[in-house]
Amino acid sequence: MIPLSVLDLAPVSEGRGVREAMAATALLARAAEEAGYARFWIAEHHGMDGISGGATAVVLAHVGHATSTIRIGAGGIMLPNHNPFVIAEQFGTLDALFPGRVDLGLGRAPGADGRLMNALRKDIGRAAEFFPQDVAELRAYFSADPALPLKPTPGLGAEVELWMLGSSLFGAQLAATLGLPYAFASHFAPDHLDEALKLYRARFQPSPALEKPHVMVAMNVFTAETDRDARTLASSQEQMFVAIRSGLTPRVQPPVPDYRDSLPPTAQGLLAHVGQASAVGSPETVREAVGRFIERTGADELILSGATFEPAARRHSLRLTMEALRG
Repeated sequence: MIPLSVLDLAPVSEGRGVREAMAATALLARAAEEAGYARFWIAEHHGMDGISGGATAVVLAHVGHATSTIRIGAGGIMLPNHNPFVIAEQFGTLDALFPGRVDLGLGRAPGADGRLMNALRKDIGRAAEFFPQDVAELRAYFSADPALPLKPTPGLGAEVELWMLGSSLFGAQLAATLGLPYAFASHFAPDHLDEALKLYRARFQPSPALEKPHVMVAMNVFTAETDRDARTLASSQEQMFVAIRSGLTPRVQPPVPDYRDSLPPTAQGLLAHVGQASAVGSPETVREAVGRFIERTGADELILSGATFEPAARRHSLRLTMEALRG
């Protein structure tokens, strides 16, 4: 079985707050480590009531102290929101705290709507144009380039594993050019998955970091004792998907049995579309669905997403998933 990892958004459930979300994320990371998952990544999002991972490096420090062996990382840092020097210092600090365990996935999207530009006092759209240069600058800090005019401390020469993230052909092309591992966000944007992976592999140029193409693809996975139980479990995240596409950012809602049956055709179509990169069901159902997805993509790794209303249900789902796929 290829390595499995976990993508977490530090979700906030209805009736609870960020403190409970942070505690749940630490418990989830510990459960993932115990179950044998390879990485635990936090995604940067802003201005969303149901997602509390905005201060991504801080959350990763919390996760790092709650675990001891699992790799921790950003999936990802939206680099146009930040200064590369500051990110080098943040992840250099994480590397000093948790040596040999830190990943840094880089994305070009803002992770929020247009209001973020005003909040950050920054033209994010223009900053995105300089994304390749910012990636190169960040890479130079970690490689300890002697020509640097200012050296980040911590950060200079930090052993941080860089990844390129993407949901389009742009990230695939850049990852190939720079010789970086590539993670595709198929769990919410599956449209360009096959084309992006083909482009990345065809144009990959070896680098000191990586000799040959290496792909991780994201899936939404919910495993329970029965298919019906798993579909009910997944309905909390499905409610979030439908709300976000409607311009809302609610907290994670309680599960609703047969939720899809209550939706209009447009919302059902949305969930079916996103479901191209999903495995929802009993251990046997999930094993078959994940196997088909690996065969389709030729992935070297999988990273699993899937917010639940009750944090304990996600931990149980991760354990069942690992048992099913190992079996």
